[in-house]
Amino acid sequence: MAHTPDPLLFIRSLWRIITRKPQVPPSLKDNALLNVIMRRRSVRTYRSDDIPEDVFCAILEAGRVAPSTVNLQSWSFAVFTAASWRATFDHPIPFKAPRAVIILGDTHRDRLALGEETIAHSPLVEYTIAVMNASLATMAMNLTAEALGVSSVMLSETGQSGLLDAEYLCAKLHLPPGVFPLMTIVFGYAAGAYPPMPPRLPMETVSFDGATGYREPAPGVLDDWLAQMIAGYKASHLTSSFQAQLHLYQSKIGKAEADLRRMVFGESSTGKGGA
Repeated sequence: MAHTPDPLLFIRSLWRIITRKPQVPPSLKDNALLNVIMRRRSVRTYRSDDIPEDVFCAILEAGRVAPSTVNLQSWSFAVFTAASWRATFDHPIPFKAPRAVIILGDTHRDRLALGEETIAHSPLVEYTIAVMNASLATMAMNLTAEALGVSSVMLSETGQSGLLDAEYLCAKLHLPPGVFPLMTIVFGYAAGAYPPMPPRLPMETVSFDGATGYREPAPGVLDDWLAQMIAGYKASHLTSSFQAQLHLYQSKIGKAEADLRRMVFGESSTGKGGA
């Protein structure tokens, strides 16, 4: 049900976002890699400067050498310049970034290498492993870019760039069965200051002592996080809202679910296996 926003809650939530910092032990404040990880932000405003070829090649190489289950490397990278993205999709790379990589889960290549008879029919496990491996490669590229002074943002919907537009991307990229889009990561040089760190749940909410079992969130923690999400989104998207973005995702999830089931599991539109 719609309700009138509380102005004081909005201001308080926004202030907490602006003033929050990553919690790094003082003894580690000069660790270079840790500083890169903690500094990284999702950037949505870019200069027009091109990324030097050696820098971009190093970013891709970081993805190529990322760890993966049984070294299956169940990923593929569709690599774009600004010109090739426009030629393919008839619009600029989101946020007018100069480079983009569409991250794909890829079980097709593993089956070619190992043989269909070697791999049991286990589409859910194969899909999960591919998502896990490709995500590790994506984060490796993301952090390498940051270390080299290149900013980035990972997208799942903006500009029909990820799994919520699986069928569209499958057609555009001519993907064979077993290859499916997960996300797009765009790269460029940030225009202006980095945004503040988005609302993060407390460590005691996302971690627990394995010997004592899962711990439910403390009362009010999730409400507090949601209030900050709403305030932060409104402050950075003056013509939209967090609720509107959620509605957009919800409107696309059903079709994306059906598309992925067909692409990954071979299911027909009725939910049964295809012929």
